Amino acid sequence: MQIEQHSFLVTGGASGLGEAVVRAIVAQGGKVVIADLNESAGQALVDELSDHARFVRCDITSGDDVQAAVATAEKEFGGLQGSINCAGIAVVQKLLDRENNPAELEAFSRGVNINLVGSFNVARLVAASIAKRVAAKPSNEANMDNGIIINTASIAAFDGQVGQASYSSSKAGVVGLTLPLARELARHGIRVMTIAPGVFATPMMETIPEKAREQLEASVPYPKRLGNPSEFAKLVLHIIDNAYLNGEVIRLDGAIRMV
Repeated sequence: MQIEQHSFLVTGGASGLGEAVVRAIVAQGGKVVIADLNESAGQALVDELSDHARFVRCDITSGDDVQAAVATAEKEFGGLQGSINCAGIAVVQKLLDRENNPAELEAFSRGVNINLVGSFNVARLVAASIAKRVAAKPSNEANMDNGIIINTASIAAFDGQVGQASYSSSKAGVVGLTLPLARELARHGIRVMTIAPGVFATPMMETIPEKAREQLEASVPYPKRLGNPSEFAKLVLHIIDNAYLNGEVIRLDGAIRMV
């Protein structure tokens, strides 16, 4: 699938990995609907990118919010070719605290709802939009690459740490979505992929103490540093372009394995 002249929905697109994806798609001639809760950052990015981007304030757990973002792409850009879901949160709490009090169920549920249910919510509404577009203009071309849905998991899905029960399980759920959705959407020519990034230099990482950040960098085999959001965006561009990538999870982590 060529990016030029095509439009994509990027959730969490106002900062971090999502912002890098937005910039990369626009640089390739594509158009983007930025779906994010950060209105000031999202609108500033739209002002910079001009006619190539639109912003919609969006909570990915809300069907109405995501549908509004999809509708914006349909109205402003003539439809969607895919989505890259970068929105998510990290909930950190142990199952039992130092006094053996149990974890807050609400906090655990919030992480799962945003990271997993939110990913499913975006996928279902984007897939519906693409499928309707394809049905309205059927093609005789075999194996037509009609759309792509890219979700973001994490290496925590495989290498979860103490205190990451909500984050790890929600991201493992995103991994689990990948193959079933790819198999189901194959009849529409829609591919589904997931990227599992390691430790990246994002705003979330800036909240970590400097010493802990240095330890994380040292634990990456090679290159011994945090990942750059532009490297995540480069992988997104390749996935969009490579039609044989489908139903798979790609770790992007410098070979780090958390122990």
